[in-house]
Amino acid sequence: MGADRVFAYGAAAGLLGDLLLGDPRRGHPVAVFGRAAGAVERALWHDHRGWGALHTAVCAGGAVALGAAAARAARASRFPYTASVLLTGAATWAVVGGTSLAREARAVGQALESGDIEAARARLPHLCGRDPQALDAAQIARAVVESVAENTSDAVVGALVWGAVAGVPGLLGFRAVNTLDAMVGHKSPRHRRFGWASARLDDLAGWPGARLTAVLATAAGGDPRGAVRAWRADAGRHPSPNAGPVEASFAGALGVRLGGTLSYAGRVEHRPVLNGAAGRAVRAGDIDRAVRLSRRVSWLALGTCAAVRLLCGRRDRRTKGRTS
Repeated sequence: MGADRVFAYGAAAGLLGDLLLGDPRRGHPVAVFGRAAGAVERALWHDHRGWGALHTAVCAGGAVALGAAAARAARASRFPYTASVLLTGAATWAVVGGTSLAREARAVGQALESGDIEAARARLPHLCGRDPQALDAAQIARAVVESVAENTSDAVVGALVWGAVAGVPGLLGFRAVNTLDAMVGHKSPRHRRFGWASARLDDLAGWPGARLTAVLATAAGGDPRGAVRAWRADAGRHPSPNAGPVEASFAGALGVRLGGTLSYAGRVEHRPVLNGAAGRAVRAGDIDRAVRLSRRVSWLALGTCAAVRLLCGRRDRRTKGRTS
């Protein structure tokens, strides 16, 4: 058994573990990393890009180094393949968040369908940083669908892509970069310069996962032509190079309009409308449709990443056999 099968078996076990168990209520590894990164930020913060780059290097580099050390220890154990599969499974479970994403999204959807908009507003911050009091029911539903789309890429597909590329260090490193972007990558006065490196690194790390997410949403959604049309027409108009393709393809696949005016921490943004020509306004029932699409995309991503990793491993073994 090579590293290619270790990833395939381990990632499948980790994604299944997330489906069955979800995230722990306390002591989640990502939350532990977030507290450590916050402590490093307090020690290093200066209103300067260079200090922010150092913060990014220390935190993301530390996560990668931890993953590499754990993988090395697993390979050196008495049962290296079993230990490596278990480690990969544990790392995958720790970094993906599909089940928690689905649970929170459906909770908001159920509140909206029952007419309890205050409950929906109270639950929305579990998913995204919008100002819930400024949103009506349709705007809350749109925010949830957008969050499901973006987090399918950030919390599942992107991690699987980097796990296929670099194993456990790739899994932990990607999640660390994504977490840092959420913590310091926004354009607040405190983080406009300090968080620049984290935001740019997240854009680079998220690029392949976002494109794979958009491709799979197009293939797995109910309207492939609509998804392609929305992706081609509107993705480039989104301010995020990665959220644009993902949200546009989800909008086209679901036949809804996403984007438009939103508010973060009192700051109003006017974003372009995605799939505006063909889509309709988002309704509460679309949240469950988005969650189901996210599930299909996640499992297709696992199959795609595992298959590519297995094919690359087979090619490498054939090349090595011919040269030996």
